[in-house]
Amino acid sequence: MHVVSYFDSVGRDLRFALRALLRRPAFASAAVVTLALGIGATTAIFSVVYSVLIKPLPYPNADDLVTIRHPAAGLNIDDMGAGPTMYFTYRDENRTFADVGLWQTAGETLTGFGEPERLTALRVTDGTLQALGVQPMRGRWFTQQEYRPSAEGPEPVILTYAFWQRRFGGDEAGVERELSIDSRPSQIVGVMPPGFRFLDLTPQPDVIVAARLDPAKQVIGEFGYHMLARLKSGVTPDEARADVDRMLPIWLRAWPLYPGVSLSRDAIANWRISADVRPLRDDVVGTVASTLWVIMGAIGAVLLVACANVANLMLVRADARREELALRRALGAVPRRIARELFVESLCLGAAGGLLGLLLAYVGLRVLIAVAPSDLPRLQEISVYPPVLEFTVAVSLASTLVFGSITALKHALAVDTATIGRARGSSASRERSATRNTLVVAQVALALVLAVSAALMIRTFQSLRDVEPGFTEPAAIQTARLWMPNALTPDPKQDTRAQHEMLDRIAALPGVASAAFASALPMDGQRGRTSVVVEGQALAPGVTPPPREMKFVSPGYFEAMGTRLLVGRDVSWSDIEAGGRVALISEDFARELAPDPAGALGKRIRLPLQSDAWREVIGVVENVHEDGLYEEARSTVYWPLLMESFLNRPAFGTPAAALVIRSKRAGTASLMGDVRQAVSSVNANVPLAQPRTMQELYAGSLARTSFVLVMLAIAGGMALALGVVGIYGVIAYVVSQRKREIGIRSALGADPGRLERMFLLQGLALCGVGALAGLASAAALGRSMSSLLFGVGPMDPAAYAAALAVTVAAAALAAYLPARRAAKVDPVETLKAE
Repeated sequence: MHVVSYFDSVGRDLRFALRALLRRPAFASAAVVTLALGIGATTAIFSVVYSVLIKPLPYPNADDLVTIRHPAAGLNIDDMGAGPTMYFTYRDENRTFADVGLWQTAGETLTGFGEPERLTALRVTDGTLQALGVQPMRGRWFTQQEYRPSAEGPEPVILTYAFWQRRFGGDEAGVERELSIDSRPSQIVGVMPPGFRFLDLTPQPDVIVAARLDPAKQVIGEFGYHMLARLKSGVTPDEARADVDRMLPIWLRAWPLYPGVSLSRDAIANWRISADVRPLRDDVVGTVASTLWVIMGAIGAVLLVACANVANLMLVRADARREELALRRALGAVPRRIARELFVESLCLGAAGGLLGLLLAYVGLRVLIAVAPSDLPRLQEISVYPPVLEFTVAVSLASTLVFGSITALKHALAVDTATIGRARGSSASRERSATRNTLVVAQVALALVLAVSAALMIRTFQSLRDVEPGFTEPAAIQTARLWMPNALTPDPKQDTRAQHEMLDRIAALPGVASAAFASALPMDGQRGRTSVVVEGQALAPGVTPPPREMKFVSPGYFEAMGTRLLVGRDVSWSDIEAGGRVALISEDFARELAPDPAGALGKRIRLPLQSDAWREVIGVVENVHEDGLYEEARSTVYWPLLMESFLNRPAFGTPAAALVIRSKRAGTASLMGDVRQAVSSVNANVPLAQPRTMQELYAGSLARTSFVLVMLAIAGGMALALGVVGIYGVIAYVVSQRKREIGIRSALGADPGRLERMFLLQGLALCGVGALAGLASAAALGRSMSSLLFGVGPMDPAAYAAALAVTVAAAALAAYLPARRAAKVDPVETLKAE
């Protein structure tokens, strides 16, 4: 019975609270919208944080999955990659792995089904799929026999669900169908389930193929793979790292060296290759964790500002009800009951704000996904999951506790019955004013911290835009990738002749200024590195030349890209026909060879292979930021598209290449249609893929900075707006409470300007205290943003000055409006009202 009575009492409180809020729709709307903005923004960002950083990876027992990297301290390389010899050693000698495997991505051309299509293929060794533990939804994994080079019959392939749906319409008869991939007979043996994603590859693979590695043919020197493993039960990554370090000397002794390389085992030992075994989650998330936590903290600050604003609104609302509450207390109302009613009213506001905030979060999440950088891990998995809903409920309740408790304690448990009959004309107590002022100071401080953060990111963005990327007018550069069908034309010279003919036909298209090929484009994530020997340059015994970026280019590449040729000349087709015994180098590399870039001309370089021919340096070009604007430009060697006596091969070509076309028509479908026709007229089996402009790649290198900038700018703008509303509300309320006093002062001859300054200075004083606290907090927290900054320090004076100026100006405007109204109070009308 007691429980029924209690719930009946709570029900009456709820109905009373709803009626009270409906009688004050302006107050209720302001409180709900303010709270919804804070909760919505926080929920949307938390959805991203949860999906990227917290949500388990979509594999069974994902915490046991690790990646194995191989840093080489002697070469100053963060990761050498992994090779087949390492795989066989770890597979046979390890004590800590349940499964271990290699993987790499490759391009494969599907023919025989209409227009040729370039597929993204994932090549895996035995152990890779077993480590992930995701079974196909149709068919099966590869058998151990199918991983062997001696396996007969069509090459088995497993399709990903998206490719199966797109190419075969989800036809169940597609399993066991035979395909032609790179002119090799292949057969579908399985289809992966819809939720399967291989790590965070972009793009995700279309097909999975078995890497057939022959142990008898493997040598030390191949590091073009990635390594994935599943730990045995109870094994930690540190224990696995020690195990790999134990196996590395075994690996170095057990396998033959790459033939023709002028290196000894002692020289390779001097590379100081070690193990870096890290949880797969850390490898997938990478450096984005700090970025997301900074944004989460910023949006959390907005929520605090919103709560402070609502708390101030509730205080003002309760102040207006002082006489009512005092009368109820005098009539015998229990303070606890009054507090409960106020708390229920706050709960209603919190619930309404939470529901509206959830709706805003759904909308905001769609916007976030649209503007988020494409390299944000697990981007396609971002959604509002049940834990996010729980987070929204928790935030709503916490917000209710914050402002509900303040109002309940301040105005229910300390009601003064002496205010009955004179609450209308009295001023707010000093204690209540102090509470409101403290909340406003906190709002201004938080708003200034976010304004400083946004200003630092704006300065970073400006610094990045000032960096010369090494190419010009990126919007006028059209790019696409193509792959020569090597199985049909295995002769590199024949491939290069076909590529030359394609360029001639593309260059003749309307509006095309120049066209060229390159093995990779700046900022496209395709990298090649190699050590380079310089003729006459003495090296200590066992010391390997430092690695350089390397790229294969056709004549006209630098013209098409707008990369300045500093000295010398470009490679020509005559050079290529003569065996490609020339090279160009970047300015950084040239200055290592001579004080002036011109001094590098005529020097000869080659790979550290004994059989590799010397190449004469014929030109020096400006440095190019190949890895994005955040990274320093690296020393680079530009080899011709086709070379003789290179990498122990009589002729080395570049069958997979990127087209670079400078044209005013860049980015248009008509240009790409003409290019496809020109390429097809030379070889109809050559697919074109990934059409995009260099502007897209350039913008992609700025995408994460832009994302952080937009998020912090939104957070700073919201916090500043709420802070301004808070200052305006406090000063306006003080003016309304002191209206009788102002009228008397005016009647006695007080100067209106002086009255205006009095209230304006009160608002500026609150802003000043908040600004001091905000500056101190920004200085303390600025170091956490250091990894996001470029060309600007965390204590940049310009950023702090700009943020402070904007905050003070906004606060001055917020205080000026009610102060100006106070100066215009009509003393006669005010005294009549009294």
